[in-house]
Amino acid sequence: MAIATYCLVALDCPDPEALAAFYAAVLGGEVKNDDADWYDLYAPGGHRIAFQRAPGHTPPEWPRGDRNSQQLHLDFHVPDMDAAEEQVLALGATPLDLDDRGGERDFRVYADPAGHPFCLCRD
Repeated sequence: MAIATYCLVALDCPDPEALAAFYAAVLGGEVKNDDADWYDLYAPGGHRIAFQRAPGHTPPEWPRGDRNSQQLHLDFHVPDMDAAEEQVLALGATPLDLDDRGGERDFRVYADPAGHPFCLCRD
């Protein structure tokens, strides 16, 4: 018997409204908020990601773990890796670890505008 029911993933960031808009552009869905320090993205499929203001937020360093661990990362399946990469870069993502082995890997790593790592994974 489960102890709990999954509710959401919350990401600390300096600008929750902007980061919610970034992920809404990546995933679709609707952004809602009750105050300036907390925004929710209700993504298709019933998933919820929250973004909370964290003054002094320091993003993790990829792939180093000596200063900050990666804290968490999100994985997203995409049907066309190159097209998805072009779109997330246009939205403000930063490439962290692109597949430099000629398509050998099934994922590429980026940072969102607040510095959180996320992966685009072949569907």
